[in-house]
Amino acid sequence: MKKPELLVPASSLEVLKTAVIFGADAVYIGGEAFGLRAKAKNFSRDDMIEGIAFAHEHNVKVYVTANILAHNSDLEGVRKYFEELKEIKPDALIIADPAIFTIAKEVLPEMELHISTQANNTNYGTYNFWYNLGAKRVVSARELSLEEIKEIRANIPEDMEIESFMHGAMCISYSGRCLLSSFMAGRDANQGACTHPCRWKYALVEESRPGEYMPVYENERGTYIFNSKDLCMIEHIPELLEAGIDSFKVEGRMKTALYVATVARTYRMAIDDCLKDVEVYKSRIPFYKAEIAKCTYRQYTTGFFFGKPDENTQIYDNNTYVKEYTYLGIVNEIKDGLCKIEQKNKFCVGEEMEIMKPNGENVMVSVEAIYDEEGNERDSAPHPKEILYVKLSKSASVYDILRRKENN
Repeated sequence: MKKPELLVPASSLEVLKTAVIFGADAVYIGGEAFGLRAKAKNFSRDDMIEGIAFAHEHNVKVYVTANILAHNSDLEGVRKYFEELKEIKPDALIIADPAIFTIAKEVLPEMELHISTQANNTNYGTYNFWYNLGAKRVVSARELSLEEIKEIRANIPEDMEIESFMHGAMCISYSGRCLLSSFMAGRDANQGACTHPCRWKYALVEESRPGEYMPVYENERGTYIFNSKDLCMIEHIPELLEAGIDSFKVEGRMKTALYVATVARTYRMAIDDCLKDVEVYKSRIPFYKAEIAKCTYRQYTTGFFFGKPDENTQIYDNNTYVKEYTYLGIVNEIKDGLCKIEQKNKFCVGEEMEIMKPNGENVMVSVEAIYDEEGNERDSAPHPKEILYVKLSKSASVYDILRRKENN
């Protein structure tokens, strides 16, 4: 079978480098405008240039999102932005709006264009429409089953690519097109400012009794009637390959480096094992499931891939993540046997933590000493974003991630 691309999100330059090192074949990022994750850190021009250069040094592609649904006031800015991207040279643009697609064709005629899931791509006629306009790839709507994707594959040109999400958050609305956020909070999801009202707790109010909140009983806490479980297809790599999907996409441009590293590394191992020997892959499924659960998630579902979801794909009693590990930092440099990190969460001398390595190893270590930038010894690291030098009981390498297992 053809080796699929593993496409991983990045919210910042640090996360892009993590995705590259931990196994991504391609990374998708947003600039400071016109993407659907306005609250993500996103990439300045300089960061984008550095990130693309770093990725290309490692034979990894970078795609830039410009997938808002544009209003009139956006169009002039889009043209200027694409003029900048002409100099920066990402590998492709991800676009949903026909007007933005047209501008991209005019300004960047040689650029590979991918059609976002935001464009609601649910049938092979839509794929052929975009192909005839010059698109190289179309991202399937999350509402499609594997059988529908197979049918699309059979009815589109051989050189046209299918990209599908197989891991991450699900949207209550049709492939991301949602008006709830605009209606309830004045922030437009289709312009990148979603407040995620699908994760809120709701009650029922009867028209003639305003202010009287009647719970929709699931338990005493009420119910989260729109709150979907997260998508995870780590157990179904052979079926995804058989469907003819060219790019396996991970959702999460708001996620931490720990999340990106965990998901990228696990899918990298699973895909490579499956292509080498499907029986080896099947025997290692418990290991993949255990590894993928080491990042935050909302329980898992297979979404629409095997038919329409039922009540078991929703989480009715809470809107919290499952969190088994805490992210402590990335090793940025090794100096005199000490690991230089930007600390993300509190840890102390004497604590045990785990080194998460890109090659799949997890190494238990203890913290023997902590020093600040001035060389002062510390008992603990309570303040986030401090630059620290940490002595560990075993050696680490640059880009290793430090994490701590929590006793939930």
